[in-house]
Amino acid sequence: MSKIHAEHVFTSESVSEGHPDKVCDQISDAILDACLKDDPESRVACETLTTTDLIVISGEITTESRVNWEKIARDVVRDIGYVDGSIGFSCDTCKVMICIHRQSPDISQGVTEDEGTFAEQGAGDQGMMFGFATNETAELMPAPIIFSHKIIQELARLRKSQPEVYSYLRPDSKSQVSVRYKNGKPFRVETIVISHQHTPDMKHQDLADLVKNVAEQVIPAEFMHEEIKYYINPTGKFEIGGPHGDTGLTGRKIIVDTYGGVGSHGGGAFSGKDPSKVDRSAAYMCRYIAKNIVAAGLADKCEIQTAYAIGVADPISINVDTYRTGKLADDGMLEKIVREVFDLQPAGIIRTLKLKEPTAHDWSYRGTAAYGHFGREHFPWEQTDKIEQLQAAAAKFQR
Repeated sequence: MSKIHAEHVFTSESVSEGHPDKVCDQISDAILDACLKDDPESRVACETLTTTDLIVISGEITTESRVNWEKIARDVVRDIGYVDGSIGFSCDTCKVMICIHRQSPDISQGVTEDEGTFAEQGAGDQGMMFGFATNETAELMPAPIIFSHKIIQELARLRKSQPEVYSYLRPDSKSQVSVRYKNGKPFRVETIVISHQHTPDMKHQDLADLVKNVAEQVIPAEFMHEEIKYYINPTGKFEIGGPHGDTGLTGRKIIVDTYGGVGSHGGGAFSGKDPSKVDRSAAYMCRYIAKNIVAAGLADKCEIQTAYAIGVADPISINVDTYRTGKLADDGMLEKIVREVFDLQPAGIIRTLKLKEPTAHDWSYRGTAAYGHFGREHFPWEQTDKIEQLQAAAAKFQR
């Protein structure tokens, strides 16, 4: 059990959609979206690499959809903003290599429902998955990571929506926010670090002023104060960036993708994987469960762990940890409630969260691939629609 310190500082980072690893995540997830659009039963495990004027798309994909892999990759890069061939990576000049083959039949046989025998769909891999929620922010997310996401996302929005004003901003950037806690609750922001790729003619003061204005807009006023320390492009300049400055790979920003280092992480990456892969779908389900438990007032903070064996439908374990903030007699009671209210078999997770039909429900997997998979309301695992069921089950178990 974690102890609550009287006072401490916790730091989380985010990276922009133009970060080389995030470019790869978005390409991989855009390919997943394209496969699922016409074939919801597609099996996708897509990995992308980017470096100087090169994109390599590889993996195991079985789909009936007709997908133009190269066009998808170039369109994603264009949308991010890499359109200038002089900076070493551009949607129009880069080479695109395709190295894709079909999913292994050994894996497929364990994760496909048998309509003739009604055999349940098994998990696409073994492993453990975690979900987390806390009532310290409106999004029920840890403050450091949600503040980091919001700053870098707003800078990207301004860069793309007002290019004539912010012409000095280029796509690659990172944010880092340190938050001071008192008695387990966020008290104030201590430090904000921003490293943002820029043109050679940028004036440092322009970026400094912009970052401070954005931080004041996106971080709630009660956490802001005049003594915040800002470190903005602390090395002096950041002109060479993106895949030209650093090779990118799918799945290298798993802490950025989740809770910024708060709670636990199972180790599996998300992007480029269809929902039969439980390291993605079960992690989404665990967030859904944890968020609903906190929203229902059954705990101030909640972490859910599940574990699976490849080809087996039922999770081999479920653990609930409220960090001693649970409102029931013990967390074992919450575990029983979770088993009653939520279907944690892979097919049940997919049905509950509608993971095979994202476009029909106004979201996309590519949309998850920058600024965090958790904390944005339009994703189905962010809905708090199980509050009444959880409260009713809790009342029943307490009788």
